[in-house]
Amino acid sequence: MAKIVPFKAVRPTRDKVCLVTCRSYEEYINAELAAQLDFNPLSFLHILKPAYSNQNTVSYEKRYKLVSQKYQEFKKELILIKDKKPSIYIHKIVTKTHSFTGIIVGTSIEDYRNNIIKKHEDTLAFRVRLLKEYMNYSEFNTEPVLMTYPDNKTIENWIYNCTQKLADFEFSTTKKEIHYLWKIDDELEINWIQGIFEKIKNLYIADGHHRSEASKLLSEENKDPENTAKDYLLSYLISENNIKIYEFNRLIKDLNGLSKEDFLQKLNETFIVEIKNQQPFQPIEKHQFGMYLDHEFYSLILKPEYCIFETALDSLDTQILYSKVLLPLLNIQDLRNDERIEYISGKQSILEVKRKIDEEEFEIGFIMFPSNIQEIKDLADANLVMPPKSTYIEPKFRNGLVIYEL
Repeated sequence: MAKIVPFKAVRPTRDKVCLVTCRSYEEYINAELAAQLDFNPLSFLHILKPAYSNQNTVSYEKRYKLVSQKYQEFKKELILIKDKKPSIYIHKIVTKTHSFTGIIVGTSIEDYRNNIIKKHEDTLAFRVRLLKEYMNYSEFNTEPVLMTYPDNKTIENWIYNCTQKLADFEFSTTKKEIHYLWKIDDELEINWIQGIFEKIKNLYIADGHHRSEASKLLSEENKDPENTAKDYLLSYLISENNIKIYEFNRLIKDLNGLSKEDFLQKLNETFIVEIKNQQPFQPIEKHQFGMYLDHEFYSLILKPEYCIFETALDSLDTQILYSKVLLPLLNIQDLRNDERIEYISGKQSILEVKRKIDEEEFEIGFIMFPSNIQEIKDLADANLVMPPKSTYIEPKFRNGLVIYEL
């Protein structure tokens, strides 16, 4: 059964929160990052990217120590303040198209170890080690792991009642999002919601597999029995139907030596192929694929005789494309590291796929139908792993809003 715990978060003061919080620094282009660091002395980016101008010459260990040092400076200057009582936090994010509301808590590393918290992605060992070292030196985490729980009317009603009160934080971002945060520190209320989650059999990681694995490693290496913070994982729990799952479309640089005619002939063996000319084709259901090749769109529909699957993985569209097209026809073996393949989030228009191919950066593109939460759960329940870049999942969080000290 799922265990959740409150914690004493470190947060920006109410008057500075909109200046402190930031997106993940990987989302900033260099000019935007430089502008933030040059003109906003309160940005959490100063903690994430200390001495940013000479990052290439600084060792990982030194960089992580600089992160910790800058974080302590922000606390000394009272830009960041630690809450006095263990709390749980309700965080609502309103974008131009969606509204997400979830609970920020600590979840149990033991639950993760025992598969009560379930995963559906592989992790890279080197990236896990780097994240573990980062958390070890910085002694904080500000990026919650996104986890889903089954729709629950009791939790939904409780969240609704809590969010009718004045929020502790309410601010807008340059991305035209509105963020709200409510702090719940009443002990009886916390005990009650903990009891509700104890009745939930499983939580499912939607985004944050590397952070989860790094936190497990950090917990296993913890030599201080009094430091129980490392036994828990900063998490954002959200109803499974309140997340938004986008596809990742595929771009390939060449046809692996095949002519266009030969490639289409081979596709016809497995798919019903229909040319759409200049009409963009967006799949509307599973086992449909869009394709753009030589200035023309195509629809691909998996033939019925190939729609018999043994496992949840076999029925996944990204796996079908890999096993029927990318591997046997285009010789793309390693979806994560092959330099001939790139990915575009489904948040971008499929016309971006067309543009990149028309400009001859790539020769062919595939447009996917997004996966759904049930597919993710089925894979996790069967201990199977999604192919890389199968999903782009929202909400995404801002660094520096709620900080969990380790």
